[in-house]
Amino acid sequence: MLYRLEEDRLVRVEGSPVLEEGNFYFCTMGFGELPSMSAALDINEKIAEECMRLGISKLDNHNGYDYMALNVPHENNLLKPSQRVCIYFRPNLLVMIYNHSKVIHNIIDALEKEGMPGITLPRILYTFFDQLTYDDTILLGHLEQEVSSLEEGLITSRKVDCIKEIVHLRKQLLTLKRYYEQLYDITSLIEEDPNNLLDPHTLKHFHRVSIRVDRLFHSVLNLRDYVTEVREAYQAQVDINLNQLMKLFTVITTICLPLTLIAGWYGMNFPMPEYTSAIGYPMVIALSVVILVWVIAYFRKNNWF
Repeated sequence: MLYRLEEDRLVRVEGSPVLEEGNFYFCTMGFGELPSMSAALDINEKIAEECMRLGISKLDNHNGYDYMALNVPHENNLLKPSQRVCIYFRPNLLVMIYNHSKVIHNIIDALEKEGMPGITLPRILYTFFDQLTYDDTILLGHLEQEVSSLEEGLITSRKVDCIKEIVHLRKQLLTLKRYYEQLYDITSLIEEDPNNLLDPHTLKHFHRVSIRVDRLFHSVLNLRDYVTEVREAYQAQVDINLNQLMKLFTVITTICLPLTLIAGWYGMNFPMPEYTSAIGYPMVIALSVVILVWVIAYFRKNNWF
């Protein structure tokens, strides 16, 4: 869809996309529409081909225009494949190519209905990057709460096996780390603005976005360290439980050892003096009971079980 900037709002351009001199245009389209729209919008053929290929997030400065590619994580599921957004920007035209982007839809709805005082293409571009990370502190807060709940569950023994949850959290944080890392590189390059596409006021806004992205990136690193600490605590708890189990088996084996020795001794196939005594068998039984009671009492005294 092609829009023309008029009186602080977007106005849809119906019919064939024709760019008139002296006007500024904002265009949104899906990747499937790009081959048919690129010629009408005078978008470089190589840029159009690159948009159709999956790749990393980046910003390329060309002669008279900028090209950006972003891989934006899903809001509701960070582990889904990222949503790709490509941006083509020159003085009179801003094009955003995507398949699904709630941020872009919200921007268009707001600009069509409410408008924006002093609307310009650089301000639309800034608004997009601003909205990308506007609520991310809330997302990181939820992730931090999950980690805290996991840690509390380990302390109170409510969580017996939490390795799947730990792995899930680490994958989500890894996705965010890569996203913020690449996004910070892009916003930093936008501030350089070699094509002079942005006014000084918008550049200041982009600097604030860069600071926010950098802060979010370091918050993700802190959360990854937090998850690592929880994983180490979980591993320590597993080791303690395993040691307790081995200790129990050792105690049982030690208790049974004297009885096994007595049974083996009297299981030998040659006559024993006790066989001819009337009290031989009761004495062996009594000796076994005394040894058993003594070993149990000794272990309990030393808090072995």
